[in-house]
Amino acid sequence: MTTAHIEESFSVLREVVAAAGLSTEGARPIRFAENDLWRLPANMVVRIARAGQDAAAAREVAVTRWLAEHDFPAVRPLPMEQPVHAGGRAATFWEELPEHHHGTESDLAPLLRRLHDLPKPSFRIGRLNPFVRIPDRLSLARSVSDDDREWLLHRLKTLRQEWEHLPSGQPECVIHGDAWGGNCAVTTDGTVLMDFERTSEGPPEWDLTSTAIKHDTFGTLSAEGYRRYCEAYGYDVMAWAGYPILRGIRELRLVSFALQIADQNPPALGQAQYRIACLRGQQGPRPWGWTAVG
Repeated sequence: MTTAHIEESFSVLREVVAAAGLSTEGARPIRFAENDLWRLPANMVVRIARAGQDAAAAREVAVTRWLAEHDFPAVRPLPMEQPVHAGGRAATFWEELPEHHHGTESDLAPLLRRLHDLPKPSFRIGRLNPFVRIPDRLSLARSVSDDDREWLLHRLKTLRQEWEHLPSGQPECVIHGDAWGGNCAVTTDGTVLMDFERTSEGPPEWDLTSTAIKHDTFGTLSAEGYRRYCEAYGYDVMAWAGYPILRGIRELRLVSFALQIADQNPPALGQAQYRIACLRGQQGPRPWGWTAVG
């Protein structure tokens, strides 16, 4: 992450913290990725969304308050008026989790089962848009060739058409939207879900595909690990006729994210180009051994 980005993020932090009647004294960065996370004293975390994500930030607060009403194990927003806006960005304030580590697939599966079984909330959370941000990332990416960009945009068009004719599957419900191990935290008090900015109504298979591609695309989850995940949840999404469509969308999302990161962090360019080559059939069959970026 560049010094300029960190300075810009801290400038926004200073404004939103002041608007909330707090101070940046002792503030420390946690992570800069899709959102900028800062830690404040007194066990508080500030989450600064990218520009244009105001609605997602507001929905995340509403959803987590709703989850608290159902005693669902999730991160908790602070009891204050939020999001807070500054510099064209939305910021939200959260209780800091106790010491924790990322959960395994077996930790994540029961939480997803419990989430998918909840009744739908009385307020509108919108329906899943699996393509959110992909067009902008592909169109604005500076680190992609014209030929690759054209191919990726055509792939996007094809997947949109396939999404419109997705085979029937499990009943639609509240879904997390970004259900991977990094959004599952194991604390001394138990396991909780985090990061609900993509929560919406949609097919539960979308959440399950996040883990399936760890086995199928990344090759980082063993067959035995995937079997345990399916047993813990009670369903194998890879056996569903619509899985290849959701896998394709997930893979394109991961390519577009890698391109976004590569524009900010040039060492990520090699992984972004490798992912594109995989989708274009130049690296043989799955799994492709993709590695993390950002």
